Amino acid sequence: MNSHKEQYRKLCETEGLYIPLFQQYWWMETVCQGKQWDVILAQEGDTIKGALPFLHGKKLGMKYILQPQLTPWTGPWLRPGMSFADRQATLGTLAAALRDRNALLAMVCFPPEETDWQPFKWHGFRQTTRYTYRFPSLSDPDSLYRAASRLRRRYDASVEELCTVDQNLTLDEFVPFHIGYYRRRNERDLIGEVLLHRVVSSACEHGHGLLWGLRGRTDNQLHAAWFVAYDEQCAWSLLLAIGAEAPKGAMSYLMWQMLRELSSRTKSFDFEGGMDKKLAFFYSTFGTIQTPYHCIYRSSLPFGERLLGL
Repeated sequence: MNSHKEQYRKLCETEGLYIPLFQQYWWMETVCQGKQWDVILAQEGDTIKGALPFLHGKKLGMKYILQPQLTPWTGPWLRPGMSFADRQATLGTLAAALRDRNALLAMVCFPPEETDWQPFKWHGFRQTTRYTYRFPSLSDPDSLYRAASRLRRRYDASVEELCTVDQNLTLDEFVPFHIGYYRRRNERDLIGEVLLHRVVSSACEHGHGLLWGLRGRTDNQLHAAWFVAYDEQCAWSLLLAIGAEAPKGAMSYLMWQMLRELSSRTKSFDFEGGMDKKLAFFYSTFGTIQTPYHCIYRSSLPFGERLLGL
């Protein structure tokens, strides 16, 4: 293991220091297994002031840096309590080191909480804004439910008569159910069976995952399934699937039941995504707040940015 990654592992294991789920050492090990990942550290003496983990690789002899699958953002992480000047200096150190990797294409997404990408601009990076949909607070899930659209609540009432929640859904049932969901849509499941199994099992083993299903009351048929990853500050919707014979409103009913459970485990909720028009509308009906976040990118060649669309 290189020294930076070993330092980062120890940083993530520091008691009392909050490092978000997607920046955790064990998470990067899980989503990047079989691939390569590294971390840039900004240090002052023995103190790590900032960190930026990232997936990297090489295709046709060209180096790239991208977001790992099932990981909406990776950084940067900045040590709490720094002044504005220290924060900008630390971001500048991370940006310069990322630039010096000389990747044909480098793209890193920031967590919504990190709004300052200016030092990256000074080092030749560009920015695009993406959106997700969030509940900033889960402290009163019943209030959130009352604020959702009437149509959504009406569907939920009918689903409750037909279905029951399975809080012990197994991976052996979830994986083929998820793959079958995409096949019915004539789409390829880009996650892949191996990665899907590894991420869900690892998150649950670390105490940061919740996998629930929705079954028919009379026939026990699985109608919907949802996997959520969470830490002490936020939960994120990462994987969902719905059956061909699911009653209308099945998915949203399952979501509300899980949100009530998550309200006792974390503080906020992120539907993780929203650039797709249909998903954006679906998430908005829950009464969520549209939330922007930065994706910064840089290409070492004029045509490199065209690869971003691919």
